[in-house]
Amino acid sequence: MNRERVVLALTSAEPEERRRVRAAALALGFRHFAVPPGDPGPGVEGETSTEYDGSTVSSRETGGVRRSVHAVSSPEELERILHGASAERLVVVRWKGERLLPLETLVAAKQGRFAVWIVTDEPREVPGALGALEHGADRVILEVSDTAAVHRVDDLLESTELPSLDWKEVEVTRVEPAGLGDRILVDTTSLLAESEGMVVGSSAAFLFHARSEAVGSRYTRPRPFRVNAGALHSYTLLPDGTTRYLSELQPGERVLVVTPRGRARSVRVGRIKIERRPLHLIGARAEVGERTVFLQEAETVRLSNPSSQGIATTELKVGDRVLGVALPPGRHLGRAVEETVHEQ
Repeated sequence: MNRERVVLALTSAEPEERRRVRAAALALGFRHFAVPPGDPGPGVEGETSTEYDGSTVSSRETGGVRRSVHAVSSPEELERILHGASAERLVVVRWKGERLLPLETLVAAKQGRFAVWIVTDEPREVPGALGALEHGADRVILEVSDTAAVHRVDDLLESTELPSLDWKEVEVTRVEPAGLGDRILVDTTSLLAESEGMVVGSSAAFLFHARSEAVGSRYTRPRPFRVNAGALHSYTLLPDGTTRYLSELQPGERVLVVTPRGRARSVRVGRIKIERRPLHLIGARAEVGERTVFLQEAETVRLSNPSSQGIATTELKVGDRVLGVALPPGRHLGRAVEETVHEQ
């Protein structure tokens, strides 16, 4: 669920306020807008504009034909829209009452025969409209009158511009018992592949790739939604490129999961579980000096290595090579800053 299918309808009566809202939305990555007839068209590369007056829409995607916004409040009204949908090729709906089950009916029925646009003035309704039956509406027109509404919907959507990662192969320099410590399990609301995981570490300058628990052991079942991410003081990377302490993560927030040198994606935290467990201090020689991570000593806790296989913390030894991500070390509230930093 991302910004590409969201059209922000600038509904303020004041042209100057509409300009402010558009500028704030562009800064957040939104590129599709619906404006009153007569408002200026696209102003930046990649921006699109739809004419919208509250009851009809017209855009390049409608072939310049003005389409009515249908208010649907009953199964009979939905059936009437479905009856004519193939001929119109596009239906634009504003729900009155139930919204998710009737949308699923539309999504299931379209089968490439017509497109579905949803109109709403509630940011909280956008994720459901985009995700119904996994495919959702082709467009969601969200009416916004101020910048606060833009920020609300931005918080609810997934990041489309994920950070570019500088992967490094490093040599393990020490593996030492570090006593009991509070370690954090990050349980996500997504199924994670065996090769996926989070990048974590004691310093933002280098984060180790800790793999998911999609592989269990002879004594435990797989937990393909989980990353045993290590000590609570560790950094991890978020989809917007900022870092966060593991101890600060909350249910509903987004974290970055990655495959080494491969795919990155944003997933939601479902639960954070903190327990005291035996930890290992793992050090590795990075370009900026030795960097460390504290991970639980367990067969299901694995780092990634160059052969793309996971190596458990119970088997890791000095001289092994593992993978991680190099980042700018200076951080202020998680954001990279240029400053002199010395960490041990």
